[in-house]
Amino acid sequence: MDVGDGVKIGQRQASTPAYRRRLPDFLQSVNLKYVKLGYHYLITHLLTLLSIPLMAMIVVEASRTSWEDVRQIWIHLQYNLVSVLVCSVVLVFASTVYIISRPRPVYLVDYACYRAPDALRVPFSTFMEYSTQAGKFDESALEFQRKILSRSGIGDETCAPEAMHCHPPQPSMAGAREETELVMFGALDTLFKNTSVKPKEIGILVVNCSTFNPTPSLSAIIVNKYKLRGNIRTYNLGGMGCSAGVIAIDLARDMLQVHGGSYAVVVSTENITQNWYFGNKKSMLITNCLFRVGGAAVLLSNKSSDRGRSKYKLVHIVRTHRGAGDRAFRCIYQEQDETGMVGISLPKDLMAIAGEALKTNITTLGPVVLPISEQLLFFATLIAKRLFNYTKIKPYIPDFKLAFEHFCIHAGGRAVIDALEKNLQLLPIHVEPSRMTLHRFGNTSASSIWYELAYIEAKGRMMKGDRVWQIAFGSGFKCNSAVWQALRDVKPSPRSAWEDCIHRYPVQLPLYD
Repeated sequence: MDVGDGVKIGQRQASTPAYRRRLPDFLQSVNLKYVKLGYHYLITHLLTLLSIPLMAMIVVEASRTSWEDVRQIWIHLQYNLVSVLVCSVVLVFASTVYIISRPRPVYLVDYACYRAPDALRVPFSTFMEYSTQAGKFDESALEFQRKILSRSGIGDETCAPEAMHCHPPQPSMAGAREETELVMFGALDTLFKNTSVKPKEIGILVVNCSTFNPTPSLSAIIVNKYKLRGNIRTYNLGGMGCSAGVIAIDLARDMLQVHGGSYAVVVSTENITQNWYFGNKKSMLITNCLFRVGGAAVLLSNKSSDRGRSKYKLVHIVRTHRGAGDRAFRCIYQEQDETGMVGISLPKDLMAIAGEALKTNITTLGPVVLPISEQLLFFATLIAKRLFNYTKIKPYIPDFKLAFEHFCIHAGGRAVIDALEKNLQLLPIHVEPSRMTLHRFGNTSASSIWYELAYIEAKGRMMKGDRVWQIAFGSGFKCNSAVWQALRDVKPSPRSAWEDCIHRYPVQLPLYD
């Protein structure tokens, strides 16, 4: 072959379409995918596969056993009656202790997400108009808000409280109460209608709202509104940020372990009216752009009779608190700026701190939810890296898609969703509920994970046996996870927050660098 032949070959290669040159790489990735799935199936069903020859041997041996052998065994047992009785008593005692001491199953009967009226919507143009009319923001602050809004992933149908629609905005205690009552009562009214549970049947009430804690408490406001019974156990959680919804579920679960035959209601909301920031510090302006009106009410039960009509069973809750470190503690911090204006500051290293908390959380969660195949791969790479000092080996990231069918990532902002999609190697469909919830309802704080779950149901994707991972971040700094399993093919409840708009989703979101 001469040089001319080499040039011709090079020309033919250059003229080959790009997709053909990439075809071998694609085929290799497909082969690796099926190799990994085959490995996962083999390890997961290893005991079953090994038991098949063992069972075959038992059947063969049993076929060789004569009736005379069976009669001899029975006679032997008759002469060891005492041993049989002792073993039976021990077995019954151990079974009784196990049944009494095992945790009570907790069922999610139903839940409801608040849908604000259309009159409270704040499109981009309206938001910027209100900010300009407030007369408290300089040009730099207005431009910063405009930039954040355009890149936030929030749509034009999110809602702000009534006080923010005044000219100028008029935040007040009365307005804050009005907003909170509108959200809480709206979600609870829908929940009671959908479940046919009477308020008097509720034995446990947990309310979480981070930045609005009036006296009497929010839980007392609900007790007064619905005339709940006098011996109800009420709890009010404040200052715990966007992850407080999982904390409230955890508290309700613990209470349901103690009090049998009870219903527990968890109400998650946030208040915007008294927490709108009117200063010019940019780290405090982000909350104005992201947070919107929203809330959810959840009905839990420990009654076995409710299993048939419940949607989900609570499987795991894992809570991670990084507050011992000063950097994490001050990550989401309510304070006054230089002019005395109160706001919540979000630093630039928020995502780095969230990543550290997430790492700790999934390290605890992984062993109880991941299949053994993923755990073996994780520990194998860990041992190879530490014992053999292979610095070039990257830490293995477990495939959580093998543990969960659905993901409800707190819709805290586009950056949060992007980071978890990348770090957990999720597919676009897995983060679709979070992105669409952020687009339609904004950041509704602790209740956002329930809007996301409602989105999955409205799309008809929740099948019996499916596992759901709810994960949220909050001030402190905290990262909390809840794992649910569907007890049936779940359909959306009446009066769902997505009822009249799900056909328009998913929507195409603009891309930004």
